[in-house]
Amino acid sequence: MTTTPRLTSLSHGGGCGCKIAPGVLADILRGSNRLPVPPELLVGIETSDDAAVYKLNDEQALVATTDFFMPIVDDPYDFGRIAATNAISDVYAMGGRPIMALALVGMPINVLPQDTIRRILEGGEAVCRAAGIPIAGGHTIDSVEPIYGLVALGLVHPDKLRRNADARPGDRLVFGKPLGVGILSAALKKDAVDADGYAKMIATTTRLNTPGPALAELPGVHAMTDVTGFGFAGHALEIARGAGCTLAIDWSRVPLLDGVRELAERGFVTGASARNFAAYGSEIALPAGFPAAEQALLSDPQTSGGLLVSCAPESVEAVLAIFREHGFADAAEIGEVLPRGPAPLLVRTAA
Repeated sequence: MTTTPRLTSLSHGGGCGCKIAPGVLADILRGSNRLPVPPELLVGIETSDDAAVYKLNDEQALVATTDFFMPIVDDPYDFGRIAATNAISDVYAMGGRPIMALALVGMPINVLPQDTIRRILEGGEAVCRAAGIPIAGGHTIDSVEPIYGLVALGLVHPDKLRRNADARPGDRLVFGKPLGVGILSAALKKDAVDADGYAKMIATTTRLNTPGPALAELPGVHAMTDVTGFGFAGHALEIARGAGCTLAIDWSRVPLLDGVRELAERGFVTGASARNFAAYGSEIALPAGFPAAEQALLSDPQTSGGLLVSCAPESVEAVLAIFREHGFADAAEIGEVLPRGPAPLLVRTAA
């Protein structure tokens, strides 16, 4: 009798924790993009935004992105759902509406049963069905590790496009989902997560960031990004660098998944968290005595994480209302945008 291996046992990392460390990625990409840039390319790689955006006409711009990774959970259907949700999130983060997807599939064909692979694809299809889009094609390979994800395409009005680099001093910051997915995934691999904790992890990682287009309709919303593999701090820094501002975070107001602080204190953290902080920690002003577990949460790689929104103070209530209308009960105002100070990211322990 052949036993089907755990999906997570076949991958050296899981979810967005598989990303190449930000410092290494910056070195690899340095000087690599010397091709001519057409004026229709509204968003490229300049500010590490969530997706590329290409203007088609005065009413439409194409949003194009891709995301794929190795398993973060052992249930194949849940893995497919998480990967698809994560990929489509980049379209929502630009203020766009998804229109279709292409599947990216790499599987160890001689290791995993066809039924397991089929369940992964069915999970991705379920999320695309919920988003109202077809999977119109894709590409498959026989690979050593299981890999699944999507190319996600969407449309946005050029005037409603929301970049990650347009935050303004005086803006307030609102965050849509609780942190801690990487920590839960690390604990899950060691069987330290109970059924309730697993259910909460699946609930947050399979929740589509559907507030994005509605948020982009608000003139007071100036910038958006989704928080994924580089952790909360990494993606907050992308906003700060792009806008030439400092983001001040009231750490006690940042929502966390139940139990993740205690898990972090017990040492359930990913290697990606340390790699993330090593790459950008010098750009963060931390309070004196900031605990190691809190630092791990700050740089914890999120898979299918929440939208981080920079908006005018008078728009905060409207932003929170949109999040709540879409079922994001944990959305919270967590800080503000300041003129550039000594560090682009300032973490405060008290509001």
